[in-house]
Amino acid sequence: MHSPRECIFCLELKEGRMQKDLEMMLKLQEVDYDIDELERSKSYLPEMINKLKGEIDEITSTLTQAEQRIKQLNIDKKNWEIEAGGWQEEQQKFQRQMRDIKTNKEYDALMTEIEIRKQKVSQNEDLILQAMQEMEDLTPKIDDYKKKLEETTKINQQQITELQKQIDGVDTKIKIKLDEKKRITNQINKVAVATYDRIRKKCMPVVVSLRKKACGACYKTFPPQRIQEIKKGDGLITCDNCGRILIWTGENGG
Repeated sequence: MHSPRECIFCLELKEGRMQKDLEMMLKLQEVDYDIDELERSKSYLPEMINKLKGEIDEITSTLTQAEQRIKQLNIDKKNWEIEAGGWQEEQQKFQRQMRDIKTNKEYDALMTEIEIRKQKVSQNEDLILQAMQEMEDLTPKIDDYKKKLEETTKINQQQITELQKQIDGVDTKIKIKLDEKKRITNQINKVAVATYDRIRKKCMPVVVSLRKKACGACYKTFPPQRIQEIKKGDGLITCDNCGRILIWTGENGG
């Protein structure tokens, strides 16, 4: 007789029947795993697609920013060239007036204006050179961005198409698995199915193999008598620690 601590639930059936139910419950568990994975795929497949699209968008954004920067630099460069030209004209005008000066005061005033124009021209020329250097640095990067965008778009779009096919087929696959689950369930004792469903609401896996004299899930060890009962497979025996159904598969057992 099993003590309450050693066996939460033990269902005795005629010899051979329970072993078949245990084997069918293993198949049922595999199908439930597949169904759960398909249900999860409804979330992670779209996330994978969004990640792939995000990679394309990120490169596109980088390329767009670089192209806009080049465009703005060209505009700024042209404006600075116009400004520099204006300052040079004023400088030349003041230099021509140097021929007509009559006093040191006039000379000092003109030289101040000329020096101001020279500094303005020099500042604009520096800005122009900086713009030209930045454009020179950006131009090959833009070519790289375009190449990377083309390659990434091609690769990612193929993956997106494949993932979308998987998404489109998820519901059909789930229906097939549910039909398979129904066929398997109909072959198992109803009380055993009820026990399986009750445990499944709490934890997965439901059915675990005995491994090295212990529960394959929580690793609680069992005495020899209990191990022999599990090996025999005449009863539905659950682990008194984690509540899972125990089965002997002959792998690393006892």
